[in-house]
Amino acid sequence: MSVRGNETRPSGQRGFTLIELMVVVAIVAIAAGLISLSLRDSDATRLDHEAARLSALLEAARAEARASGLPVRWQLARPDDPEGARFRFIGLPSERPWPTRWLDDDVRAEIPGASAVRLGPEPMIGAQRIVLGLGERHVVLATDGLGPFEPVGEAAP
Repeated sequence: MSVRGNETRPSGQRGFTLIELMVVVAIVAIAAGLISLSLRDSDATRLDHEAARLSALLEAARAEARASGLPVRWQLARPDDPEGARFRFIGLPSERPWPTRWLDDDVRAEIPGASAVRLGPEPMIGAQRIVLGLGERHVVLATDGLGPFEPVGEAAP
């Protein structure tokens, strides 16, 4: 026999109270909500990686152009390129091979209003834009001519 007030439930009954069940359901709902918010669209993630990589490549080529005094440009390769290239850096010394393909073969790019992006040797190269696309997503890389190429947001398809 136990002391009166020591038991919260009548003896013989086992289970959870309604409050305990509600707390558990609330915790599960909050965890599921946080997980669903943390998941990103895989196309968006891959496109962000391509944009960051291209931005770094363009800035490296721009620095090389300024250091060597060579006119350098970045242009898209023809779709029927025999080497399978998707883009090329034109004018850079050939001692070091530069990438010519996207990490993801489904990435598309266009240079609005131009056939190539001029990277140097001048320190001020003029405002330029590149639109990258993957699936239904599009990201714009842009420079004002003085600053680096940076993703400036999503573009309309």
